[in-house]
Amino acid sequence: MERALTPKATRKTDGAYAYLDLLAREASAVEFEGPILQARAAGADSATLEGLERAKVAALQVRAVLRRRAKREAELSALFDTASDLAGLRDLDAVLEAIVHRARQLLATDIAYMTLNDPERGDTYMRVTDGSISASFRRLRLPMGAGLGGLVAQSGTPYNTADYFADPRFRHTNTIDVAVHEEGLVAILGVPLRLGTQVIGVLFAANRSARPFAQEEVALLCSLAAHAAVAIDTARLLQETRAALTELSEANTLIRAHSESIERAADAHDRMTGLVLRGGLRGGGVEDVAAVVTEVLGGRLTVLDDEGRPLVGESGDLDTGVFDAAQSSRALGRTVKRGDAYVASVDVGAAPLCTLVLRTDHPVSDTDQRILERAAIVTALLLLFRRSVAEAEGRVRGELLDDLVSRPELRGLDDRARRLGVDLDAPHVLVVARHDGQRERAAFWASSQATLAHGLATARGDEVVLLLPGDRPGALARRVAAELSASLGRPATAGAAPASGPASGPVAAVASAYAEARRCAGALVALGRTGDGASAEELGFVGLLVGERREVSGFLSGAIGPVLDYDARRGTALVKTLNAYFGTGGSLSRTAEALHIHVNTVTQRLDRVGQLLGEDWQEPGRALEIQLALRLHRLRTHMPDT
Repeated sequence: MERALTPKATRKTDGAYAYLDLLAREASAVEFEGPILQARAAGADSATLEGLERAKVAALQVRAVLRRRAKREAELSALFDTASDLAGLRDLDAVLEAIVHRARQLLATDIAYMTLNDPERGDTYMRVTDGSISASFRRLRLPMGAGLGGLVAQSGTPYNTADYFADPRFRHTNTIDVAVHEEGLVAILGVPLRLGTQVIGVLFAANRSARPFAQEEVALLCSLAAHAAVAIDTARLLQETRAALTELSEANTLIRAHSESIERAADAHDRMTGLVLRGGLRGGGVEDVAAVVTEVLGGRLTVLDDEGRPLVGESGDLDTGVFDAAQSSRALGRTVKRGDAYVASVDVGAAPLCTLVLRTDHPVSDTDQRILERAAIVTALLLLFRRSVAEAEGRVRGELLDDLVSRPELRGLDDRARRLGVDLDAPHVLVVARHDGQRERAAFWASSQATLAHGLATARGDEVVLLLPGDRPGALARRVAAELSASLGRPATAGAAPASGPASGPVAAVASAYAEARRCAGALVALGRTGDGASAEELGFVGLLVGERREVSGFLSGAIGPVLDYDARRGTALVKTLNAYFGTGGSLSRTAEALHIHVNTVTQRLDRVGQLLGEDWQEPGRALEIQLALRLHRLRTHMPDT
């Protein structure tokens, strides 16, 4: 049978339940006095009050254990969260700010902050703050050994003070004290951030009122400081790793680019070497080298000869700076950059031979500049080869033409010509071009032109002689005069004559044409037409004086041929009218009287002459040739003067 509780036991049980209820509600320590006060008010005896007191003490002890465990749980949770942050570290600032914020919360302080050592300046500076209200405090730098933080950074030992300004253990400085005072700090705890044996900074927790810091709080802050040090070191390692990866990537890019440049240079070198091996005139030429350069390097390439004239490209791409750069390039033996142009020039015996000008929108690397320099050397070799071939072939061709014009009686001249690919039986024009100095250059130009045209050329004193395929002496003379003048940079005058093979044979025709062409060139100079070109036939009546064959029919055809043809077809008397007109001094009335016709008829006939000969037929020079032609026509046909 159950035994009933006595009133005394009932009161003890009620007291125990009351304290359990307070523990369950997490009541404050003051509320634990409530059951004792209630029992005393109810008149409980001393034994009951003593029992309640013991229950209160036990309950408060249990409460303290529970609060410590809860606090420890929160601390462990914070440390776990911090470790989690470190595991997924992406932003160092965010991790450090989280650590400082947790330190402030766990230690229930007004402010938490972190300083890091600066090895270069030998002090420590503010890195992160949480709860700070002073701008100067956030910019604070602490000398090593000064203040609580400086002492912790220097010694590597945790320090705390319940009242900073009253603590004599620290070396106070005006700068630090002003900043701490402005922030309103009183109690400060600082623990070192360690990496091995090295202190890299300090983690702080501080209050704006006096407060002691327990050893558990120091230990907790040390744990957070250890995490912060790991975060900083991890971030440093990540940064170094990223930097190393970046450097490796850049190095790999450079190596790849360098390798590509070397391969590109080797390919270009092989191709250009092939051009040289194939031979200048019969294989690759300057244009092929230019094609290789532009294909490999891009841009626009201009190739200049020794006189600065373009062999490839346009002269419009050139300026004074390019020629100055070419001179510098020859002196240095390297490519010289001017604006967007890269210039490489080669000389032989201090005389320029060729210049390559590359214009491009993108930079050209040193390796690619070597390609341009090799191209310049290859171009120089090709030009030298071409010049050597031209000179050798020119000597042979020149000797043959010399013999044709000066010793036509030699046997076998036509056979020698055939071996050189010149058919003297085909229509040819002989051109004599007079020049003033620069004999070697004129001879080289003439030899090159003759080689390209499958003709012959030679130099004789201050003139060059060319035998070229064709049947238009005047046009060929003007072309030779213009191109040779441009090459020499001074006027050259050319006379030409047909060198077709008459009955006496093609060899004799060449000698005869040479004499006529020389007289024609001399006539042009005498007439003040230096720098021009013409044939004897084109010189009008002067051509009758200098021409070898005295082409009267050709002169008549050129001067009054349309009028003669008109009279022959229509049975008119235009020639007779012209004779009378010039014979009367250009008088219409006296012409009409001499011909026994009306003045209007004379006017009509002269209008017809104007239509046939051109409106300028009465100009003094033209009128003189027409009168001379009319006189020759009368002599040939025995026509009377009237």
